Amino acid sequence: MSDTAIVEVREFAKSYGPVRAVDGLSFEIRRGEILALLGPNGAGKTSTLESIEGVRRPDAGQIRVLGLDPVREARRLARRVGVQLQSQGLPQGMSAREALALFARYRGIEPNYAPAERLGLGPKLASAVADLSTGQQRRLALALAVQHGPDLLILDEPTAGLDVETRDELHALIGELKAKGTTILLATHDMAEAEGLADRALVLVGGRLAAQGSPRELTAGGRGRTRILIATEAGSLLKEAPDIPGAERLAPEEGYAIYKTAAPAAALRALLAWLEERDEEVADLRVERPSLEERFLEIVQRRTA
Repeated sequence: MSDTAIVEVREFAKSYGPVRAVDGLSFEIRRGEILALLGPNGAGKTSTLESIEGVRRPDAGQIRVLGLDPVREARRLARRVGVQLQSQGLPQGMSAREALALFARYRGIEPNYAPAERLGLGPKLASAVADLSTGQQRRLALALAVQHGPDLLILDEPTAGLDVETRDELHALIGELKAKGTTILLATHDMAEAEGLADRALVLVGGRLAAQGSPRELTAGGRGRTRILIATEAGSLLKEAPDIPGAERLAPEEGYAIYKTAAPAAALRALLAWLEERDEEVADLRVERPSLEERFLEIVQRRTA
């Protein structure tokens, strides 16, 4: 295992009867980075996560977490790895405080309530799990996963179904953990979440690695085009929008003329020159590069066509 790798996956394969869920997957998670694991349903994400967590044994290949076998050396990894699942399966009558104490005892440490308090659960520590809202249960799940200060944190759809405020709070805490040196594996269907948080992303399709790179590298490698939205003081672009070489003019929206282009700099120069000739002032200008979601759909469609 390389000095910079926290997780190393080599030629990993997993089957369920005749179904090959993961087929020859290889990648590393570098120390201190956030790696997003992306893919449609059935792509092999869950099998990969569970094998890294030590829940499943690979049929072929090798997985090492902090240099250890996650199946045979699970106890040694318990104090160094944290896992936030979509559902922790906690007894509904157990209090949040009891849950934190239980997980701490399993890891051989004293309970640490600071992460729960940081997540706004201080007043709810005496409440039963059943009495916590969905957002509060998700916060508790994260507090359980990080109370021991893990080197590696595995997050499975951490913000699915949460309101915007709670999601933003969890994103802020994930950023704080990364700043402290925690390595994070993030499995999510939320492309905006992956684009905003991840240093790198892996796209799995049909159990194989279809693409990898930083969110910016992935979006730059596709056929997606940049959108230019421009509004002017007198609205001249809405009345007589010009045709711009190398750009497609779309239907206007909410007072904005909209163009899509693979050469945004040239298109912008042409648009601004056209407005300058007419002594027209720009009221608002937005340039939106292709999103990770657009690129993700392109990759999936290409691999499944």
